Amino acid sequence: MKKLLFTAAIAVLGFTSVNAQEDTTVGGFEKGDVFVSGSVGFSNSSFGDDSSDFFTIAPKAGYFVSENIAAGLKVGYESDTADNGVTDTRDETEFSVGVFGRYYFTPSSQFSLFTELGVDYFSGENKLSDAEYDGFDIAFAPGISYFVSKNFAIEATVGVLSYETEEYDGASDSQDNFNVGLNFDDIRFGVVYKF
Repeated sequence: MKKLLFTAAIAVLGFTSVNAQEDTTVGGFEKGDVFVSGSVGFSNSSFGDDSSDFFTIAPKAGYFVSENIAAGLKVGYESDTADNGVTDTRDETEFSVGVFGRYYFTPSSQFSLFTELGVDYFSGENKLSDAEYDGFDIAFAPGISYFVSKNFAIEATVGVLSYETEEYDGASDSQDNFNVGLNFDDIRFGVVYKF
């Protein structure tokens, strides 16, 4: 009798658990959804008296204008410093603001591939040489998004195609960079919150 009651209790608990799991949906986007995402990074390295620190933060917000297309705004800040134990050897800061558009291949699914096209304006300063610069970049990158709950997802992008131009104040020429290819040093991970 005890075995029968124990088996019945396990069956009821299992059935309740299955029903609870069926009622929960995990993630996905649809037209009209608003999301915020971004990435934060910090690194520190040292060798003897030499040390360097790098910090970046890049929040963004987007809105699904259609079933597969999201558009949004982004901002960024970077700080890059280094010293040799006696004097600073590098001290740079940079701010950026930009727009982006994304195309999601399966937005309503828990897992989706997307492509992102973004344009940024940036302005920075090298404090050691008291030199200021500004410029813009345009970049195209594929990415993946995976919902871990109804409102939270993790995402990653890999830079594939980009063009950047920057010019220091007082310089007669700008510096232009064009990059194509998979650069695994440029993988960016982020967290997404959907409202």
